[in-house]
Amino acid sequence: MHSPCPPHRVNCCGRLGVFLIGSRILQGVGGAMVLPTTLSIINATFRGKERAIAFAVWGSTIGGMSAIGPLLGAWLTTSFSWRWAFGINIPLGMIVVVGIFMAVEESRDTTSGRTIDISGAVLSVIASAALVFGLIEGRNYGWWLVHNPFTLGSWRWPLELSPVPVAFVVSLLSVVAFIASGLSRSRRGASTLLDFSLFSIPSFRNGNVAAMIVSLGEFGIILSLPIWLQNVLGYSALQTGLLLLPLAAGSFAASGLAGALGNKIKPVTIVRTGIGLEIIGVALLGLSISSTTPWGLLVPFLFIYGLGVGLATAQLTGVALKDVPQLKSGQASGTQSTSRQIGSALGIAILGTVLFTTASVQLDNYLSDQTMPPQTREQIVTTVVESSGAAIKVLQQDPTTQGAAEAARTAFSNGTKYSAYFAAGFLSLGLLATLSLGSKEATRKDPARGLEPEALSEPPAN
Repeated sequence: MHSPCPPHRVNCCGRLGVFLIGSRILQGVGGAMVLPTTLSIINATFRGKERAIAFAVWGSTIGGMSAIGPLLGAWLTTSFSWRWAFGINIPLGMIVVVGIFMAVEESRDTTSGRTIDISGAVLSVIASAALVFGLIEGRNYGWWLVHNPFTLGSWRWPLELSPVPVAFVVSLLSVVAFIASGLSRSRRGASTLLDFSLFSIPSFRNGNVAAMIVSLGEFGIILSLPIWLQNVLGYSALQTGLLLLPLAAGSFAASGLAGALGNKIKPVTIVRTGIGLEIIGVALLGLSISSTTPWGLLVPFLFIYGLGVGLATAQLTGVALKDVPQLKSGQASGTQSTSRQIGSALGIAILGTVLFTTASVQLDNYLSDQTMPPQTREQIVTTVVESSGAAIKVLQQDPTTQGAAEAARTAFSNGTKYSAYFAAGFLSLGLLATLSLGSKEATRKDPARGLEPEALSEPPAN
């Protein structure tokens, strides 16, 4: 493979890389601002049956886009240029902004002071960034001792201890400082980034715990499947995107189903049904994964999984926010979003570790049985694992390494299979966590929110 940058343009490509990374950071900041805000607006705007439908559409859209996004990106990069994978956001963003001004009403907390909890914001960013860095980069830099060198420009990590455990400590200390700072500001009557009194609401507290656990398995498997489909089964990026469409179709189908059932069946029942369908879909995917799996076998299982995601995601959010006062919807929605993001990052880290560790160990064992020289064996294993299986195609083209290529395909298939089983396990824990939801709690009355429509027929609490 030829480098996209000729030797005389290395500096230019380096600047391009910095620009791309910086742009992605800005996109991440924007996305982090948008997601909890949409939750807050939905929670503050809709009531009764309309709220159930709104949350159903919101959850199904998120689940469906997780499959349509890769398809759109693959089509743009294959048919046009990789630059369009970024450029497409410009017209889409303009359409969204126009739609917001035309259709979305303002929603804000008019009771809190205008001061901003800057210390809380900084500490939350440090805690989240350090935690996500540790979870994602642990396999690369080492979970305890340095595995690969960590550098920033010309600076090199000086310790034998990996930066990953240091990042975890920084994250923990930042969380402690965030809580201490928030409690101190609250006692002084100053505004806080997170109102800790929200956790006294059982549905909010238990809903966030359940959402974090469910997210461990819900999106982690999305990492493993495309790698397996492209590098083991040999599908192109566009074919992989098309094969994931049943997941999107199931998620969108759940939108109408959840909207129709939202006021006839308890939301927590829909949540449990959705998680149950996710478990079934992921477990069946795990059972069907091999190096020779036909694509048609995957379609119904992906649809079942998508249907479960669409049912569970939205309704679990609604259950967690249903008793939150309207004026605190922003803080509550941000917390709910953060819980999901942390769960997703942890799930990706764990399932990714399961995938690559299984592939590495099994491939190494196979090559050891073939009496291959240790240095050659180590080189093949390292190349295959660090390329996420992309090197399998190169090994297949060389007659002397075709056996190693087939072993790598089997090893990566088994890694993907075990990742699916772990995802099903996390979802099962999430299903158990929902058992703490759905108790008959008195609807909280707030001057700015009032009673929920479904509570108007109940006698007021003494």
